[in-house]
Amino acid sequence: MQNRTVVVGMSGGVDSSVAALLLKEQGYRVIGLFMRNWEETDVNGVCTADEDFEDVRRVCDRLGMPYYTVNFAKEYQERVFSYFLAEYRAGRTPNPDVLCNREIKFGPFKEYARELGADLIATGHYCGISHEGGVHRLLKAKDREKDQTYFLNQLTQPQLADVLFPLADLEKAQVRKLAEEHGLSTARKKDSTGICFIGERNFRRFLQDYLPAQRGKILTLGGEEVGEHIGLMYYTLGQRRGLDLGGKRGEDGRWFVVKKDLEHNVLYVSHGDESPLYSNGCHVSSMNYVPTMPEDEVFHCTAKLRYRQAEQGVTVRRVGADALVLRFDEPQRAVTPGQYAVLYDETQCLGGGVIEDAFV
Repeated sequence: MQNRTVVVGMSGGVDSSVAALLLKEQGYRVIGLFMRNWEETDVNGVCTADEDFEDVRRVCDRLGMPYYTVNFAKEYQERVFSYFLAEYRAGRTPNPDVLCNREIKFGPFKEYARELGADLIATGHYCGISHEGGVHRLLKAKDREKDQTYFLNQLTQPQLADVLFPLADLEKAQVRKLAEEHGLSTARKKDSTGICFIGERNFRRFLQDYLPAQRGKILTLGGEEVGEHIGLMYYTLGQRRGLDLGGKRGEDGRWFVVKKDLEHNVLYVSHGDESPLYSNGCHVSSMNYVPTMPEDEVFHCTAKLRYRQAEQGVTVRRVGADALVLRFDEPQRAVTPGQYAVLYDETQCLGGGVIEDAFV
């Protein structure tokens, strides 16, 4: 083991820092690799990537390991950000972090790591992996609240080969404790939230720089006009805040986004009544199976229809090689086109695909 080289994807956060620490302790030769996927300064004119790289430098110096940086901004623009904009332009709500894993972190990153002499690559994701008999399976993390298999649902078997996830059996509190005990500068660093290239900035303001907004009517499902929206791309199903409809029906009940009509540029809302948000199933495309397509055409398992959701019981019907029809055991709220439906059994992630639409 001591002769094997692992390249760790270092983000400047505590998770990848501790992943590197654990691999060092296990006797691997560890190299840190920091990716620049987005080149832009924040509202204060500061490049946050520079700050993150400084954290990588401090951690690697502390652990006595070499580190490098690589720029994948061009690949990110072409493979991830262009998709992100196209989906919003189509009125959908994409998850670019899933695509980033498939197209960057386990694509060009892995290839570059090989050039650095990597036998294996590792990241700070909270998930497990098994490589039995040359078959690579994504396993749930011990910390189910932090489990990140959802974001890895599009990875292929070749991408999962020679991959380690050192945090599989740790909870977040343990990770921070280890970082503290070993004097890592990232021990108390705040977790990043939201879409990586937007960061803490106002999402609407960011999107306006790339997609011109077109104002339109806000209607109830009964056809009553109750307001004006600032652009369909800024709203998602189930959204409550930012509708500027307070007082339209008094204090009783809240407004919810229930539908977007892209053709007529209309945003449909409901007041108090959430029933229009619920569906009994959905259609899924671009299905990627981990490790392989199941033999049964119809089977039962659990699924997440968004990341921050408990697993829900579903009956799955395969339609061809890469499409599914999911029927939910219980009606689900705000099933959103563009997001991923990710399948699970008790211990592992079975893969996932893109939600196309929901049905009653």
